[in-house]
Amino acid sequence: MNAPSLPAGASLDAFQRDFAAALLGDADQDPDRPLPDFARQPGFAVYRNTTLAACIDALVANHPTVRQIVGEAWLESAAGAFVREHPPSTGSLADYGAGLADFLAGFGSARALPYLADVARLDRLWIEAHSAPDGPVLAPAEVGRLGPEELLRAVLVPHPAARWLSVAESAAFTIWRRHRDGDDVGAELGVGDESGLLTRPHGIVEWQAIDAASVAFLDACAAGRTLAEAAARAGESAVVAALPQLLAAGAFTRLDR
Repeated sequence: MNAPSLPAGASLDAFQRDFAAALLGDADQDPDRPLPDFARQPGFAVYRNTTLAACIDALVANHPTVRQIVGEAWLESAAGAFVREHPPSTGSLADYGAGLADFLAGFGSARALPYLADVARLDRLWIEAHSAPDGPVLAPAEVGRLGPEELLRAVLVPHPAARWLSVAESAAFTIWRRHRDGDDVGAELGVGDESGLLTRPHGIVEWQAIDAASVAFLDACAAGRTLAEAAARAGESAVVAALPQLLAAGAFTRLDR
């Protein structure tokens, strides 16, 4: 197939939109939006099918827990619909699919699995934690060296690879964790809110359950609040109990004073 050229009088933006629509959309099925001339070339269908398949394969690979739950065929079908509405914005597909969770929340039969969108979010957080920049892990001993007043004025900076999520009235984190850990996915599930933390303290992504107070504390730290301010938002007694766990998990990279 010859490389498509910019039609006379057409803007580059318009050409790129038409190209993307023809490549990943259903322009050939819309009588009000005929195919551009370049898309009528015989080889374009092969190019389009190859590109679509690559995007679908990337989405399936980037959401392994969702695939385990719904099956590959179902996820490929949902991914195909997602690709047509949300084509890639970069040339790399390594982290493609940032909006898949929100898409699944309103997608057909996925409504029968209310936890599925949050499972997809956790798969996404794993990708983000895995590909985040490296950074030092704040050691508990560094925190212990500060006096109480100095510590309360300090800011705990979350590690670049740390990710956390709270889900309301859903066992999404337990479901996701069991699939990832290879545990019994059919065991009884709890009822109520859940929260999870993903970190990469030793080059490998790890995960563990945390409570809502820890999430509030991490949110405040990420917003640049001092430890005193963050503890006030999350509950001082809850933070005192949770801070050792968060430090041991590698959730922070440094103390700013």
